[in-house]
Amino acid sequence: MKTVFVNPVEVERKWFLIDAEGKILGRVAARTASILRGKEKAVFAPHQEVGDYVVIVNAGKIAISGDKAQQKLYRHHTGYPGGLKTVNFRKMIERHPSSPLELAIKGMLPKGPLGRKLFKNVKLYSGAEHPHAAQNLQKIEL
Repeated sequence: MKTVFVNPVEVERKWFLIDAEGKILGRVAARTASILRGKEKAVFAPHQEVGDYVVIVNAGKIAISGDKAQQKLYRHHTGYPGGLKTVNFRKMIERHPSSPLELAIKGMLPKGPLGRKLFKNVKLYSGAEHPHAAQNLQKIEL
């Protein structure tokens, strides 16, 4: 079996717009990660950046099901003894409206240099305004 190498110049990359208002967090993140990787293209190669760009608006108005607003926890450690910090979804959305969606998308991308490069192709905005009108965005309905 031969490894397929796609010339990055030949790949047509589009811009998509997702309105996250009232949409489920995991579904938006999964669809975004798939578009960023380029899995919906015939020239998909898991080791190359062949995906498209995604602009997400209203990221602060994303929905989650059930009692997850209180139960879903985000943790990080400061590096000091006893430095484990925990914040639930509701407080995270109040402080940083686009962070839960950002973390969900990052978790669905490959780890390492390729994943960091792919994440630069997503633009998150907590409100409805965005500066990408010139890119001829195609709206995606989830």
